[in-house]
Formats: sequence, C-alpha cells, structure tokens
Amino acid sequence: MIEVILCDDHALIRRGIRDTLSDAPDMKVVGEAGDYGELRSLMRTLAAAGADGRTPPSDSRRNGPCDVLVLDINLPGRSGLDVLHALKDEGSAVKVLVVSMYPEDQYAIRALRAGAFGYVNKGGDPQLIVQAVRTVSQGRKYVTPEIAQMLVESLTAPTHENAHNTLSDRELQTLVLIASGKRLADIAEALTLSPKTVSVYRARVLEKLGLANNAELTVYAIRNGLVGQ
Repeated sequence: MIEVILCDDHALIRRGIRDTLSDAPDMKVVGEAGDYGELRSLMRTLAAAGADGRTPPSDSRRNGPCDVLVLDINLPGRSGLDVLHALKDEGSAVKVLVVSMYPEDQYAIRALRAGAFGYVNKGGDPQLIVQAVRTVSQGRKYVTPEIAQMLVESLTAPTHENAHNTLSDRELQTLVLIASGKRLADIAEALTLSPKTVSVYRARVLEKLGLANNAELTVYAIRNGLVGQ
C-alpha cells in the first residue's frame, strides 16, 4: 500500500486529489495539510506513530511519515520550493510529487532541481496523478512529455531563458507575492523574514528583470504566467 500525504492550501483541491487516489486499490491518503507548519506537524506525528509501532510502515517505506508527499508549489507562507529544500537538507526519505496549477515551463525544472521526483499540472487528467504517485513511490522520476522535451532542449540547445529563470527560489517567491498584491510587511511575516531582507529581495528582482516598480513587476508576472490575471 502506497501511503500518501497531501499538502495544498485549498481544501477542495485536496478533496479532489484524495478522492482520485482513494479510488486506486494500492494507495492510501494518511494525512492532509494546508501549509508548511501543518505539514511539519503532521509529518512529526506520523513519524512518531510509526516509530512507536502504532502505524506500521508500508513495505516500500523504510523510514519517514509516508511514501509520497503530493505537494503544491503555491502555499501560504513558506512555499512548496521551501518544503523541497528543507526535506533535501534533512536527508528525508519522503519522495515528493509536485502538483501545481502553474504550467510546466514555469516551475517544473526548478522543482526537479530542488529535489522533487515529479511534476504534474492540476489541469491535466486526474489519472496522471495516480500514475505519477506509483512511479514516484518506486523511486523513479515522473515527467510529462512536455517536461521531457524541456529537459532535452536544455541539454542540446543554446540557453534562451526568461529573465525570471535567473532568480533564486526566494526571489521568485517574493516576485509572486508582490505581484499577488501582498505588502512587504505581509511578505516578511509570511516568509519569517525581516522587512529589510524582503526589500533586498525586491530590489534584486527589479534589477534582474530590468523593471522600475511594483506595477511593472506585476505586469511581468501576469504576462509570464507566474500569477493569475
């Protein structure tokens, strides 16, 4: 039985994914979280329960709270990319499948580089998530044909990157939050940073993208599909 944790801030999205996975005879959703804090608490609780023998792990899971973590990129506060980096730094055995509303060309390669085992767009066929979870649970990478093509092109063609691909993960997160209408003070609180640090990230983003202010930054983000219109 493949044990899965869902992390998405939209309860309806979680329900849809849970129902899709629950229809598969070899999968079981063992927990859900809406943000980074809830996820960390849930993972600690499940890991402790497994260590105590109250919830014996599945055959494929040697340690950790689950086999696969289905993770959204756009979480309140610390993003899905932050979760990926944290798990990677901890040496966690949990395999992460990113399921996002953002198109592959915006976040897929960045997520895979951060440690994700796969990337699926929420707008696709729900059965792709089932297939992806099975693949990832076996320790194999899951990529769509579109992502595979992007990977091939990145190896064989000259680099013609969008300017935002040069941003660090934290700079990209700052860009998205500002373009979503968040104030610097709100961003600082959400990311557990000082307002001064967020201002530095904002300045770096404006410089790297060749923009002058938040209005131009927002237009850039919308045109490049980083936020909804």
